[in-house]
Amino acid sequence: TPCPILDSENRVAAFLAGRPRDESWDALVGEAALKVEEARGKISFTEKQLHHGRGDFPALSMGFAHGGGRKVGAGTAVLTVVTTLLALHCFQRIAGFANGAFEACAPAVFQYYLGTVGALLDWNPALHRPFPKSAWATFTVNFGPATVSRPHRDSANLAFGWCAITAFGRFDPDKGGHLILWDLGLMVRFPPGSTILIPSALITHSNTPIQKGETRYSFVQYSAAGLFHWVYNGFKTDEDFRTKASKDELIQREEDRKRRWYNGVQMFPKWSDIAEGGA
Repeated sequence: TPCPILDSENRVAAFLAGRPRDESWDALVGEAALKVEEARGKISFTEKQLHHGRGDFPALSMGFAHGGGRKVGAGTAVLTVVTTLLALHCFQRIAGFANGAFEACAPAVFQYYLGTVGALLDWNPALHRPFPKSAWATFTVNFGPATVSRPHRDSANLAFGWCAITAFGRFDPDKGGHLILWDLGLMVRFPPGSTILIPSALITHSNTPIQKGETRYSFVQYSAAGLFHWVYNGFKTDEDFRTKASKDELIQREEDRKRRWYNGVQMFPKWSDIAEGGA
């Protein structure tokens, strides 16, 4: 059952989207786990992909990120493996469910993301978002076989933005794999096949260990803050914008900068508004 986590002002601070009411969902996420296991055996991961700020497990990111819509990816062989993986029906369904949950729990932020991705695709048709109709530009597959992240914030993501985390694998969610939201003082049960949305640049988060012999993988969807800056600058770097901007444009930019956090927080939905809208 979907469940919001609210702050003191009734704003949605995180959203436990759960899973669809679909009898085939367990089989679908079981297939996703199996395909990730198979893909892991075909990839030679770099040291940076094996050991990173989130933990010591192989991870690959695909999509586009940072200024200029720079593509995130790898060599041709790895690209083929991962592209084949995400083209599978199971990953299309997982991504689609998370996208729908994003639109439901944070509609204003969702539209901001969707508009930014659309603007980038119009500016550079060679870019391709990972999934059709997705509001996110980038995804990461954490290949496990025991994906347990250490406490971290995703500082490269938009400060008031959201990412979706989907867990799958063969583990007992009563004994491990919980999502810890350190700043909220919460430890959340996170069963295989479930999706949770959080503002990952704001909230320090990690996982509890799983049991010996178990497996846990995760699939994360997000957009880097640099994409939003690039679009705001008229598809320019900050330096190029400052060099070419008029005095009035620079004044307006400074005003926008001062209000950016306030405007971002205003996009955080109040659960009462969402509940009334769905009534």
